[in-house]
Amino acid sequence: MQELQLFNTLSRKKETFEPLKEGFVGIYVCGPTVYGDPHLGHAKSYVSFDIVVRYFRYLGYRVRYVQNITDVGHLTDDADDGEDKMAKQSRIEQLEPMEIAEKYTYRYFRDMDRLDVLRPDISPRATGHIPEQISMIKKLVEKGHAYEADGNVYFDVTSLPDYGKLSGRSLDEAESGARVDVSSDKRNPADFALWKKADESHIMRWDSPWGDGFPGWHIECSAMATKYLGETIDIHGGGLENQFPHHECEIAQCEGAHDTPFVRYWMHNNMVTLNGRKMGKSLGNAITLEQFFTGSHELLSRSWSPEVIRFFLLQSHYRSTTDFSEKALESAETGYINLVSILDAIHKTADAGNGDEGGSNSAGEPFDLQKLMDGLHACMNDDFNTARAIGLLFEQLRPLKAVLQSANAPSNISELSEFLVHFCGDVLGIWQPGEAGEGAGDLPFDGVMQILLDLRQTARQNKDWETADRIRDRLAELGIIIEDGPGGSTYKLS
Repeated sequence: MQELQLFNTLSRKKETFEPLKEGFVGIYVCGPTVYGDPHLGHAKSYVSFDIVVRYFRYLGYRVRYVQNITDVGHLTDDADDGEDKMAKQSRIEQLEPMEIAEKYTYRYFRDMDRLDVLRPDISPRATGHIPEQISMIKKLVEKGHAYEADGNVYFDVTSLPDYGKLSGRSLDEAESGARVDVSSDKRNPADFALWKKADESHIMRWDSPWGDGFPGWHIECSAMATKYLGETIDIHGGGLENQFPHHECEIAQCEGAHDTPFVRYWMHNNMVTLNGRKMGKSLGNAITLEQFFTGSHELLSRSWSPEVIRFFLLQSHYRSTTDFSEKALESAETGYINLVSILDAIHKTADAGNGDEGGSNSAGEPFDLQKLMDGLHACMNDDFNTARAIGLLFEQLRPLKAVLQSANAPSNISELSEFLVHFCGDVLGIWQPGEAGEGAGDLPFDGVMQILLDLRQTARQNKDWETADRIRDRLAELGIIIEDGPGGSTYKLS
């Protein structure tokens, strides 16, 4: 198998992945600020990194995946000014900030579970790691990288000569882009807050060497990433919009405190757009995942299943922009149904042949499984290219559908089915044999469907066309399409 290549935002090129410790990968991804429901933009990011985690495990690595929960310190302008997003939402809903955090953390994990996004190994909360953040700030002050001013503590960006290396911004550019009041107590407009003084009305506050206050947004991730993954970590991921200032500031904090490289590979997913404009809560154009699942948004004509949303996102590369439209979702749904119908047919044929070469359903020429495996591995090893992988699955598996119900099914159909369970299930997270889709609950769906198919087949043999057609039509109303072929009848979900 060829080596895994991933695009490193820091070097701006693809690099061969080499772990810091053999057989182990430490991954940190910036998690949500839990002041609202997750939307399609969140899904793009966390489905993208879910693929990264899944593929490393598929390759045999032990992975520690850390994804934080931001429940304090993220201000409304994403920098050092404005109101804390958590405090603002708590005022709007008239709830305690921690009630807001609990409410939206639950909803975040609920919707990620629906999308089959694996839970992180560690989900640290910013409010649970205040001592670690204060400790790192004290170290930065002691080393001359930070200074206190009237209860606020700021990082001095001039203390690190390579500040801006991730985003490619010079210090002059960072200064010109900073928004600072004329009364600011910063020495330099580009300096950023490590600790903010809390005024009398501020609810979320902690004692510190600099007085009552709360941490800056950037220091939270630095403290939590290094606590659980070490001073140098393998991979740090997040949305492209976080490259500056958030990730740039993380680098400055960690490398200033520890005098060692912070991250070996930076990965950034691109955004979801709506009519060419970024989709986001702060822009007021976000469609939440719950609205997709229920069809309760004015831009949606119907509900959409989590499986289709995931498939839709995987059809574009994680570094590419994904532009939302219902037409694109319809296309993804058609593709998903077609692919799953092929995968189900392969699995059912393998089961019917009991995995024996030369069995009644496996007497044909062997399928070129090695070609498929090599092709899919090449796609994933090329910077996790799920879009190409899905295209390759269609290209190589579609010709099989016509022969699967005949006596000419490939003799190695069991091996093919076993591989597809691992790749399409464990890596892509889009299929598991026997899954009937949302709403099937705990019913043995395949078994129930087989009973109905057998009843319909009996009706056809007895030339009871009225009953046969009624079963077909009633199932079609439920979104289940019956396909009659030379080898019998099969079904697919519509």
